[in-house]
Amino acid sequence: MPRHLAGRQGGLFGGAASQGVARPPSAGRTGPRPGHTGGMAPEQPHDSGGTELGRFLRARRSQVTPADVGFSAGAGVRRTPGLRREEVAALAGVSIDYYTRLERGKETRPGPAVTDALARGLRLDADEHEHLRALAARAARYAPEPPRAPSRTVRPQLKLLLETLRPNPAYITSRTLDVLAANPGATVLYAGLDDWPAAQRNIGRFLFLHPAARDIYADWDKQIRGCVARLRALAGTDPDAPDLANLVGELLLKSPDFAKLWERYDVTRPTAAQNKTFHHPQVGTITLAFQGMQLEGTPGQCLGIYLAEPGTPEYDAMILLDLTAPRHTEQTAAQQH
Repeated sequence: MPRHLAGRQGGLFGGAASQGVARPPSAGRTGPRPGHTGGMAPEQPHDSGGTELGRFLRARRSQVTPADVGFSAGAGVRRTPGLRREEVAALAGVSIDYYTRLERGKETRPGPAVTDALARGLRLDADEHEHLRALAARAARYAPEPPRAPSRTVRPQLKLLLETLRPNPAYITSRTLDVLAANPGATVLYAGLDDWPAAQRNIGRFLFLHPAARDIYADWDKQIRGCVARLRALAGTDPDAPDLANLVGELLLKSPDFAKLWERYDVTRPTAAQNKTFHHPQVGTITLAFQGMQLEGTPGQCLGIYLAEPGTPEYDAMILLDLTAPRHTEQTAAQQH
């Protein structure tokens, strides 16, 4: 994954990313159309606090008019001297939320691509551009280090638990849906997941990027909405999470479906246990009960289990999946690290 997409410097939690600069999936929703600035909500021109970087950005945009950058004044009443935040964000190709965080000092690690895009949007000369770079570097030096990604290690007793649950498909995921360990039935149930290296196996990546996912899930649309909402909820509580930023950055680039849902900003909590229907290439259509639960004493790891009543066709299908799994699937993802 390109370095400019790592962490928060590209504004991943505000919009999509493209060409080294974070860009919203739909420019019409996150900023003004080129050449038009009417119809935008007024903003408070004087924000308290912030950083020297933020104060410099506010000062520079107040000295650039819409006409300077090719925007028409529009029909609305302008209460802001110079450019609005929405306009600067549109010119720089970043989300409004990300730019606002920069001005208010809540985002202190803009990457070089973002810094250069802001300089172009604000029409900075060479000296002002260099000053902006220096302020960004200084802000980054004094900013707290981003947290490390949680450990991917799965405790031996949890691996044993997966084995004792056979033939029920069961797996353990990280907080960002990385599949850290799985018994044979679970690996085969997600047909095609085993095509990828262990480090790449992720439920969200599978849903959006694997060509088989749409056919396997009977309610694929519902599954992807729930997946994005879960990741959005995590972004709200831990926006600096490097594991989340890496996954979101990849999916924003590679999946238009993910980008559209990410922009909607839907947030939900895990729902109660429910049934899930699969159109499986080996055992046909099966509907299994599902139960997920948090694992105590782990860095956000979750256990997922699929269940069926003994003696039913679904239970027989689980047995078949467990017995026909290739031998290499019995080595869990965690054991391969």
